[in-house]
Amino acid sequence: MKIEPLWAPWRMGYILNSKEDGCFLCRKAAEGDDAKSFVVRRWEKAFAILNTFPYNNGHLLIAPYRHVGEWEELEEGEMREIGEGIKEMVLALKRILRPDGFNVGLNLGEASGAGVPGHLHVHVVPRWIADTNFMPVLGGAKVIPQHLEETWKALREELEAGKSSGR
Repeated sequence: MKIEPLWAPWRMGYILNSKEDGCFLCRKAAEGDDAKSFVVRRWEKAFAILNTFPYNNGHLLIAPYRHVGEWEELEEGEMREIGEGIKEMVLALKRILRPDGFNVGLNLGEASGAGVPGHLHVHVVPRWIADTNFMPVLGGAKVIPQHLEETWKALREELEAGKSSGR
């Protein structure tokens, strides 16, 4: 059996870089360069950011700016913007990536698998029929077919065109 190389050079940054202290969501929300931090959309009380270590192409997170870890701690405006943000991001991702479905969800608390238990965030993960194939099951690797910069650019163009607001 011939082994084919799987190139994922973006993973090396995660492996080699020292892990920064504090909340990455708070840090990314405060940065001024949305392209560098992969923030695709900002609202008044929440924002959407591409997951830099995604489960699938287009995997993004929607979070309040405020560092809050429990659903019941959200203010009404934050809840509304997160909900409307999910709708807007799903519509934009449908137009640019044409997935067959989505996983949308929260991991609340460390026991649920929350990677950042102190800062609530919603995962929006595009899914395609048979996107779980031999690579992750047998090979222990997930192929992400599009670079994050390309996904960010496509989402921003789609959102700026106003085609996906649905509001």
